[in-house]
This record gives sequence, structure tokens and C-alpha cells, in this order.
Amino acid sequence: MQQPHDLVALVTLLSLAVYAWMIFIVGKARETRGVPAPVVSGDEVFERHYRVQMNTLEGLPVYLPCLWLFSLYWNNLVAAGLGLVWVVGRIVYALAYVKDPKTRSLGFGLQGVATLALMIGAIVGAARALIVVGI
Repeated sequence: MQQPHDLVALVTLLSLAVYAWMIFIVGKARETRGVPAPVVSGDEVFERHYRVQMNTLEGLPVYLPCLWLFSLYWNNLVAAGLGLVWVVGRIVYALAYVKDPKTRSLGFGLQGVATLALMIGAIVGAARALIVVGI
């Protein structure tokens, strides 16, 4: 059954908005901590902001396709819900990592579980579709 994907589209945009917020925060930290571009080291607080942004960037190419593929093969609402867990996880991760990197586990775990669930669902959905078609 064809489903509208408005919720997944909204969660995708929210995910990208969180990433854009991180870009803004890195720029602000660069300015307030006196770290001129293109330098990315030298101030511990700036480096934490920068690592949060880069870690998020590293995860987006895995998370976003899995979000959409899960939505296509299974359920738009469940995909959007898992996407919201990812968003909350990245925010919790960002705030914790900047405060004290040792406290980042909860946020990392939330987004990791959401990504893994989306990935497994996408893989199973694609495999199931192939089996049904007979390929």
C-alpha cells in the first residue's frame, strides 16, 4: 500500500536543521574561542563542537538513506518515529559531548539504536521485496 511520506520528509528536514544548528554553533565557537579558519585544533571547547558536527556529518550518509528505505519498505510512521529518536539522540549527544565527552554515551546510544533499526529494517525490506518478486 502506497503511503504518503510527509512525516519522513519532515523528519529529514528536522535532521538537517539539527545539522545546520551544529554548523552555526561551530562557527560561533570558532569566533568566541578565537580559532581562525581553517584551523580545527588548539582550543578544547572549539574542538568538541567541531567533533560533534563532524561526527554528525559522518553519520548522515548512513542514517538518511536507511530512514527513507525503511519508510518505503515498511511504515512511514515508524520510520518517522525512529528518525525523531535519532534527532533527539544527536541533540543529547551534542550537548553532553561539549559539556564533558565522557557523558556522550546516552545520546550516541539513542541515535545508534535508531540508525541500526532503520538499517536492519531497510535491508530486510529490500531482501523481502526481492524474494517476493522472485529475483
